[in-house]
Amino acid sequence: MTNDWIIDVLTDLRKFSATNSMGQLADRLDDTIALASRELSAHQTPKRSGVGEFEQARGHAGSTFSRDNA
Repeated sequence: MTNDWIIDVLTDLRKFSATNSMGQLADRLDDTIALASRELSAHQTPKRSGVGEFEQARGHAGSTFSRDNA
């Protein structure tokens, strides 16, 4: 699971604050959304093609295709 959900939550808060005459909060949330997006992008590891999510998290494909099995 990724952490992109936080952007959705912040966006909902920003819409609520703008709709309810909380302009300063809406402006701050714009900045917060931008910061969260940058930080999420910086912490995401590019996925290798052909490797499942579980193996990606572990950093290897396991022993299924090792030389010992050949």
